[in-house]
Amino acid sequence: MPKAKLPRKSTNIDMTAMCDVAFLLLSFFILTTKFKPSETLAVQTPSSVASKIAPQKDVALVTIDKDGKVFVSFSEDAPTKEVLEALNTNRTLGLSDAELTALSKGPFFGVPISQLKSLASQPKDNWPKMNLPGIPVLDTINNEMVDWMRAIKTGFQGIKMNLLVKGDNASKYPAFKGVIDAFKKNDEMKFQMVTNPEGVPEGTELYKRNMSRNAAAETTEE
Repeated sequence: MPKAKLPRKSTNIDMTAMCDVAFLLLSFFILTTKFKPSETLAVQTPSSVASKIAPQKDVALVTIDKDGKVFVSFSEDAPTKEVLEALNTNRTLGLSDAELTALSKGPFFGVPISQLKSLASQPKDNWPKMNLPGIPVLDTINNEMVDWMRAIKTGFQGIKMNLLVKGDNASKYPAFKGVIDAFKKNDEMKFQMVTNPEGVPEGTELYKRNMSRNAAAETTEE
């Protein structure tokens, strides 16, 4: 007796559940992705072949723009209010607690110390739009970065501070020298320069050293 042949049916896969999962994952990544915020101070940093990533936590950043204006800013987790409190005490500025709180929420500081009180009355969103004069550093007698660095060291007491310097490629040397002099007067010479990383040009001594180092590492692994 011949066997009954079962009719062949085409394979049908229900993709509804797969589509639901894909859209859920897409929604999750869109909602949780943290985009890099636009820079409040536009600075064109010089290029370098350094590959080390700048720290993001406990940062005190000194920025020098193309006009030689100097600004100070801090990472979100940095003790900004403590720094301002130390500056308020050292220079007897008479800032109230409300003014200190308002200043600590600002994006950066770029005015003479005597103008901090008036800056506190301005909405922080307006600061990037204002033509701020920068922190005075060119006068060796009145280099206010010395006071800022003294206050920064006090505010970061007990915390490992990451001191960064970010200078525009077109900034002039006197402003940079004023910043470095302020570091020296506070015995703070360990800092990192923020640059624009690029590949090592082929044929240079650094390129040859890197290639030799990589070859030696591969030989060791074998």
